[in-house]
Amino acid sequence: MVDHLQTGDREREFAFTGKDFERVRQLIYAHAGISLNASKQDMVYSRLARRLRATGIDNFSDYLALLENNDEAEWEAFVNSLTTNLTAFFREPHHFPLLAEHLLKQKGKHPLALWCSASSTGEEPYSMAMTIVEAFGSFKPPVTIVATDLDTNVLAKAAAGIYPLDRVEKLSGAVLKRFFLKGAGAQQGYVRVRPELREMITFRQVNLLGDEWPIRGPLDAIFCRNVMIYFDKETQLKILGRFAPLLQPDGLLFAGHSESFHNAGHLFSLRGKTVYELAKKNQAHHTGTATAKNRES
Repeated sequence: MVDHLQTGDREREFAFTGKDFERVRQLIYAHAGISLNASKQDMVYSRLARRLRATGIDNFSDYLALLENNDEAEWEAFVNSLTTNLTAFFREPHHFPLLAEHLLKQKGKHPLALWCSASSTGEEPYSMAMTIVEAFGSFKPPVTIVATDLDTNVLAKAAAGIYPLDRVEKLSGAVLKRFFLKGAGAQQGYVRVRPELREMITFRQVNLLGDEWPIRGPLDAIFCRNVMIYFDKETQLKILGRFAPLLQPDGLLFAGHSESFHNAGHLFSLRGKTVYELAKKNQAHHTGTATAKNRES
């Protein structure tokens, strides 16, 4: 029989103390930069209780000790459990015409490259790819897309490119016909993005707090939308400081609707609604660096 801990008017299968919660907050912050609000205690319990059941561990103290002893497989499951992956096709739709316009202006100047830094289950990078195909009129445009995420589970779903019909119900019939294949038999009720679209995107796991990013610049745009809200200001500034050198002098940074980078005015300036460009000082530095490289080559 399972012993239950009564907390207020809720029954809990496992004891979960304030001290346990603080250990969780410290671990996820140190590993992934995610700053968990004090109000998230119930959410954290609910998600991590599944991990206790899966591992057969009967208390949070031992489970967190497992993480602190650097169990690599469980670290991955722990992070995957606590990351939020809310996304949709063409979410924040005002960004995509701006992306198309920007890339068409750069056409022929240099190889075009984009980074989707929080791809979740793939709707965002596929929306970028569809936008590019429409803009260039080709499934083989001169553009490369790297899509990354910390959560390996959602990356696997993104790479598969298979979605239930309710995830694409807001897309037009023309978009569905051009970019998706309708499932039949065992896949009825699902769609798959066309292979040509998937081939435009390289999926990789990247921890934005990691020491090294397997991302090569210069990039024409970085999408980092609805990610920074999980980081404190210090962590945000650190990440933005690493984004800036990866961008072309006129490259763009796309942010989420509830994010603003006023604290990074020396790095980025607001160009439009939740779209940033390099601050003038940074643009001048990037241009000078590019000119020097051209002279060397």
